[in-house]
Amino acid sequence: MPLITAPVIAPEVPDVPPPIEIPEIGYASITYIDPAGGRWPMTDLSADWYTLAEGVSGLGAAPYVLTSDPHPRGGARVRHVQPQARTIVWPLLVKGADHMAFTENWRAVGHAFTRTLRPGPGGRPVSPGMLEVARPDGTARRIEVVYAEGWDGRGQVATGITWDSAVLTLFCEDPYWVDVVPQTVHRETGTQVDYLVPYPSVSSSQVLGATTVTNPGSVDVWPTWRITGPATSITFTRNDTGARFTLDMTDTVHGALLAGETVTISTDPPRARSATDENLMTGLNWPAAVLWSLPPGRTPVTFQLNGAEEGSAVDLTYYPRYETA
Repeated sequence: MPLITAPVIAPEVPDVPPPIEIPEIGYASITYIDPAGGRWPMTDLSADWYTLAEGVSGLGAAPYVLTSDPHPRGGARVRHVQPQARTIVWPLLVKGADHMAFTENWRAVGHAFTRTLRPGPGGRPVSPGMLEVARPDGTARRIEVVYAEGWDGRGQVATGITWDSAVLTLFCEDPYWVDVVPQTVHRETGTQVDYLVPYPSVSSSQVLGATTVTNPGSVDVWPTWRITGPATSITFTRNDTGARFTLDMTDTVHGALLAGETVTISTDPPRARSATDENLMTGLNWPAAVLWSLPPGRTPVTFQLNGAEEGSAVDLTYYPRYETA
């Protein structure tokens, strides 16, 4: 069966401040991105605010809690490993040409961090910002942060007039760093052939593709799937473990996917939605469905679409995740 694949196109990378040496990670350019998308350079020493490298911490490997059981012959055996939320300590200096300029900068930078405490979309109690670490080779990683405490100033003589510094504590619900460039796998059904023209041949309308997906990160990722019709049911299998899930469109309020219609399946959090925001979770083959993750390295997977015709497609998208910046 003809399959069409698409190359990965990297998004345009915004300008970043010059790199400086940061404890735990070496030379990097740091940018804070507030919940509204505003970009605040953190390592431009010519700007009116910048990070004080001395005192930065929390950018290394994620913290873990190990659960263990005593071993009869001595020692213990690890039974479970649980990653914990991360805390980043972020010293920051703010200045201004005069008192009013400093005051304006102090208020603006403080608001950019504290606004993470406002309710977010989908009922989320916070609206995280992001710290983005860009390397000299052009690669970058991000981590979501929520302001916890520290925007107080030093309270010493001469501070608070044209300059002051604060030591922020930033809380990270997810302790892992995420690549800014998504990885994408695209499979599309090409033109079907007639079984008897010009000679007996086979063109399956079932199996869209078996492929190997590479996760370059250091921890598991939970991908998002976008299916383009026509299709009546979709099965995704992780071949190394046998884990799989099926979305039967005929068991949903939407019905079979027609040509050009799409459905998106998120594995974390579990969600299945049509392009018109219909809830399609009833179409998943519970309780057997396993919305599986992709571990680091290479994983063999299979995409199977029943009722596939020319134009049917599957797009798998994920952002690699890493232990460190």
